[in-house]
Amino acid sequence: MTTTTMPFSEHLTELRQRLIKCVIAIGIGTVVAFIFNEQILDVLVEPYRKLDPDAALATFRVTEAFSVVMRLSLWGGAILASPVITYQVWRFVEPALSKREKRWVIPIVAILAFLFLLGVVVGYLALERGLNFLLDFGGDALVPVIGADYYLKFAMRFLLAFGIAFQFPVFLFAAAAFGMLTSRTLRSNRRWAVVLILIAAAFITPSGDPLTLMMLAAPLYILYEIAIVAIRVILKK
Repeated sequence: MTTTTMPFSEHLTELRQRLIKCVIAIGIGTVVAFIFNEQILDVLVEPYRKLDPDAALATFRVTEAFSVVMRLSLWGGAILASPVITYQVWRFVEPALSKREKRWVIPIVAILAFLFLLGVVVGYLALERGLNFLLDFGGDALVPVIGADYYLKFAMRFLLAFGIAFQFPVFLFAAAAFGMLTSRTLRSNRRWAVVLILIAAAFITPSGDPLTLMMLAAPLYILYEIAIVAIRVILKK
């Protein structure tokens, strides 16, 4: 059934069904993440432990440990459910797409997932360096006592920012596919691209040290060049 024949009420019904399935998928993923919450926590805390093997995250409220585990489980559940969420979004918008547009959906979704995971991996590698810079900033005059809740919020936002940042080449490709820009436009604006990438990297990486900044900026610029090649070769633009 196409969008021209489906009544608005049926669109709402389908949207509700898709949202329910997404919520169920997140719920199942959250249960799985809760079962393995100790392993997930160990992975996230490992960059901090490498800086000081004897260090431990502190809790300052009676309910903080519970809140940390629940937030971590929900975060992990959302990641585990992301393929289902992506599929439900695709099924909802599929009737509105042309045959040509449908051919691009699966490759684009796969590339988005790959680049997000790649960004998270790079972010995880950069996390230790960023922590080292921030924790040593005060010298011996300050002794870090890091709360578990604060650290995990920081780590998850850090990894999420890297994952999202790595997806920008896909949006460049999509903009070219819709005729908003060409590979020539991107090539002629390389200098501005470098400036914007450095500004974005400085904003995303909270440590501010050059090495951590370059760990994000260098891959982003490489992805920018890959996007130029993909637009020129695939889209012929």
